[in-house]
Amino acid sequence: MVVMISDKLLWKVYAAAAGALTTFVAQKVVTGVWTIVTGDETPPESSDPDVPAFKAFSWALASGIGIAGSQLLINRAVRSHQLRAHTQSTQ
Repeated sequence: MVVMISDKLLWKVYAAAAGALTTFVAQKVVTGVWTIVTGDETPPESSDPDVPAFKAFSWALASGIGIAGSQLLINRAVRSHQLRAHTQSTQ
C-alpha cells in the first residue's frame, strides 16, 4: 500500500523542523552574545527579584528580537524555497 503525502503537509513538516532548529540555534547564539557583552555566565532569571529590572528587560528584549528575527528569516526562506519549487514543477 502506497501512502500519498501531500506537498502541503511536507512543506509544513519542513517548516516546523526548520523553525525548531532555528529557534534552538538562535537561543544559543543570543545567550552566547549576552555572555560576551555583559560578562555574565548566564542570562538573568527575569522573575528573580534580585535581578535589576533593567537587566531583566534587556534580556527579554535581546532574546525576543533574536528569536523572533530568526523565525522571520527562516519562515521567509522556507516560503521562498516552496514557491521556487512550485514554479519549477509547473513549468
